[in-house]
Order: sequence, then C-alpha cells, then structure tokens
Amino acid sequence: MQLSRFGEKFTAKSGILELMDDLGKAMAGSEKKYMLGGGNPAHIPEMNAVWRRRMDEILANGDEFERMVANYDTPQGKASFVVALAALFRAEFGWDVGPENIAITNGSQTGFFLLLNLLAGESAVGRRKIVFPLLPEYIGYADQGLDSRDFVALKPRIEQIDTHTHKYHIAFDTLDKLLATDPAIGAICVSRPTNPSGNVLTDAELARLDATARAAGIPLIVDNAYGTPFPDIIFSDVTPIFNDNTVVSMSLSKIGLPGTRTGIIVAPEPIARAVSAANAIVSLANGSIGQVMVEPLLRSGELLRLSRDVVRPFYLERSIRAQDVVRTSFGDDIPYSLHRCEGSLFLWLWFKELPITTKQLYERLKDQNVIVVPGEYFFFGTDESWEHRDRCIRLNYAHDPADVGRGIEIIAHEVRKVYSSDGSGDT
Repeated sequence: MQLSRFGEKFTAKSGILELMDDLGKAMAGSEKKYMLGGGNPAHIPEMNAVWRRRMDEILANGDEFERMVANYDTPQGKASFVVALAALFRAEFGWDVGPENIAITNGSQTGFFLLLNLLAGESAVGRRKIVFPLLPEYIGYADQGLDSRDFVALKPRIEQIDTHTHKYHIAFDTLDKLLATDPAIGAICVSRPTNPSGNVLTDAELARLDATARAAGIPLIVDNAYGTPFPDIIFSDVTPIFNDNTVVSMSLSKIGLPGTRTGIIVAPEPIARAVSAANAIVSLANGSIGQVMVEPLLRSGELLRLSRDVVRPFYLERSIRAQDVVRTSFGDDIPYSLHRCEGSLFLWLWFKELPITTKQLYERLKDQNVIVVPGEYFFFGTDESWEHRDRCIRLNYAHDPADVGRGIEIIAHEVRKVYSSDGSGDT
C-alpha cells in the first residue's frame, strides 16, 4: 500500500499514539499497574451520581432518549445546547456572544485539528503558522499540523521559586521579536491551565498576549479544557477572556464525560462558522449524548455549582496529597524541581542533571508497572536543542491516592538508583 503524504504523516510514530497505546495495553493486562500517565479524569462519585440521574431523567422523558441517539444534529451542534451555552457565557462573564459564536465538535482534540489547520498551512498569501509561546505544551497539539512547518514554539523563562519548586513564564521579548520578523505567524495558542505543567497564566499575562495578538492582527487561541467556568480545575481566582479576536476551546471531558467526546469552540463568527463547515465534511454531525445530558445543568446553573463545589475541591485535595508524597519520597538528596501546581490534573517533575533521559526512565518505570509520560513529547515546534526537555516527566494525580502515592514512591526509588550510579541502575 502506498500511503499519501497525509497517510504517512498520521500513521507515523507520535507521542499521543504511544501514550494511548501504552495506556490501553496497561489497562488490558492482569498485573497491577500504577497509571500515572494519560489524562483520563477521575471517577468522582458525586459527578457519577449526577450523570446517572440525568440518564434516568432522559429515559423517563417521553422520546428524549430516542431523539438523543437516533437523530442527527446540525454540524454546529444541538441548537438548544448552543443557545444555553451562549446564555451562560453572557450571564457569567458578560461576554458579547451568541449562538453564532459557538461550534460543537466531537471532542476538543478534533476541534483543535480543525481549528489549527484552518489557521495554519498553505494559503492564498503563503504559508501560515501557529506559535505556541510557552513550552512545554499539550502533547496532543504536536502532530496535528499537516506539515511540520506549521507550528513554531518558544522556550519559557524559568523562575526557580525555591530549591524544589519552579514556574514557567512566557518570554514576551522572544515572542515580540518573532512576530516582528515573521509575517507568516497566523495565530497564537496557549492552554490555561497548561497541560502538562499545571501552569496558569495570570490575568496580566493573558491580557498582554491578547494585546500582542491584536497588534499583530492575528487571533489568540486559549485552550480552556481544565479552566473556568467548567470544570474549574484552577486553584486560584482568574478571569477568563473572550473578545472579537479570541478563540476559546472548552470540553465536557474533565467534568466527567470524556466518553461523550464533546468539544466546544467559542470564537468570532467567521471562525465558528468555518469550524462548523469543516465539521460537516469530517464528522457530518456531532455526538448528542453529552449535549443532552448537560444542557439542563447549564440552564439551572447546577454545572457551575458542581464545578466550583465538587470538581475543583476534589482535584485540589488530590493535588496537595500527591505533592506531599513527592516531597516525602524524593527528600532533599534527589535534585528535582516540581512545577508549582496551579491547576489541571498533572504534576510536572524536572530532574536536574539526570544521567539518562526521561524517555529511558519511562521505559524503566514501565518495567516496574508504573506508567508516566516522558517530557520530550511536550516540546515541539522547535529544532533547538535543550537538555531540559529530556529531564522532565508528567504525572496524573487524579486517580486513587494510594496508587498515585505508591507510583510516586517507585519513581523516587528508580530515580535515586539512577542518580547513585552511572545511569545503568547498578548501584
């Protein structure tokens, strides 16, 4: 079989493929596995009870179940769901947004594939590119461009807060220089909170990005998959942003519905309309289950209450517990630094001067039945060599605290062996 360039691109080895493949194999095995890789949200009992209640309500409400599973919606999404979303954004944030500014997609991963390729690649005015101004950035973006030249990413400024804590910041001077010298940049894209590091851009940083994008005449894309108002996995008070030059992506996954594959794009009308048009070609229509289950919770405000009072405290507590285990397990004898966890489902560990790469550490940990994600996959869009990318790992702290704790202890033991040897593990 002779594949096209598209076929070669999307069947090649990729970080997201390896991650999901490893997770699937691990889940299928009979041995106990410590699943600190992947981005699957926790099964929160209170949220599971809500979804069961909603399914009971749907089944009891005339032919609502049949309409949910047996009817196509429009490529834009379920009309009443889109109206409810627009009403929530106006009421909660005062956004100037209507149904015409919203497009639903079959998961935010699909939404970003459409969005990024609508704004990057060959165009009538030449090649356009997306700039990601704050590496490390989401593994799922890395391979979505149809051409490797479509994405450009920038190294961060690293603030060392204390011996074992750091935080990434956008190097605005580097971004400004890029925009001033490269007219091919077609959009700026950031996630808030950032997957993998748990970094949350401050309101001032986001406002500066917005002003920078506007001055360059390009849109600012904000991936809000973990953000406010739902699922609200942000551990500080922040103000979300939307205006006539921003695109905001949201999802139902992290409130506990990843299997419904419901992504949300809020954008200026031409971009929202373009995403809907691409949806018609790629997906025909969107899955209705998530939209039907959540719509009444949008109208009543219950989804916001659950995000604020159930989801956010749940993950904050698990984050604090996991960080405590890291500090206890690694102690002061291992040269590590933990990114300040400000949101999302992840801890981001940096092992300074590690004698091996974290891809090699990842393979060794798999042998110990611990699944993590090596940092190299989160550094894309640049050919610049940087040792930092090979010295970091991402951990998902969302699952059973006992398993997360034991997994972290095994990681600490393995890392300690590496540091105390030549990297072969022989002490």
